[in-house]
Amino acid sequence: MTGASGRELILGRVRRALRDVPASEQPADHPVPRDYAEKHGERSHDATVGLLAENLTDYRALVHRTDAPGLPALLARLLRERGARRVAVPAGLPAGWLAGAPAELLVDSPDLTAHGLDSADSVVTGCALAIAETGTVVLDAGPDQGSRRLTLVPDHHICVVRTGDQVVDSVPQAVRRLSPARPLTWISGPSATSDIELERVEGVHGPRTLEVVLVTGDPREL
Repeated sequence: MTGASGRELILGRVRRALRDVPASEQPADHPVPRDYAEKHGERSHDATVGLLAENLTDYRALVHRTDAPGLPALLARLLRERGARRVAVPAGLPAGWLAGAPAELLVDSPDLTAHGLDSADSVVTGCALAIAETGTVVLDAGPDQGSRRLTLVPDHHICVVRTGDQVVDSVPQAVRRLSPARPLTWISGPSATSDIELERVEGVHGPRTLEVVLVTGDPREL
């Protein structure tokens, strides 16, 4: 089946399914009940951040904590311990974050080829927000996150999360804050699959190692 014929097959099924729907009907004419629990239990914000760290660890991510002034030194240490010589970064990543990093920076741009990106040892980004109950960080291609490919090719991803304003309890809270018009990447731990004989294999669809840095204060001021 060609791509074109597959597309027409799917669209044909959609049209048949909608055949009895009046042309004047709008989605808002049938509101969807939203009476489910928005989050599970009550907790302080500090407890929510702790839950995020716990669930990230369960997903085999490496979690670090620091304050904003300590972020550059921590990032430099993590990259040095990794032996990262070439680091991919979004164009809008605050310059101060990697001021002391012992590495060549590959800035995300149309000129960064797939071959060039594949040569990166690590990538450092911010995020749009993080979800405590699922241990998930969400990227939306913001200035400090760059294009989606930036976090799919390098084998090592360091993601910085501001604990003060980027951590939410649950998926419903996250969806309310995220824009569906932006390209969203939801990351729960390192890339992994169990599709092949039910054996867990990491690094197939993205980074083999995910490190999340939980930062108190506002590192954007660096």
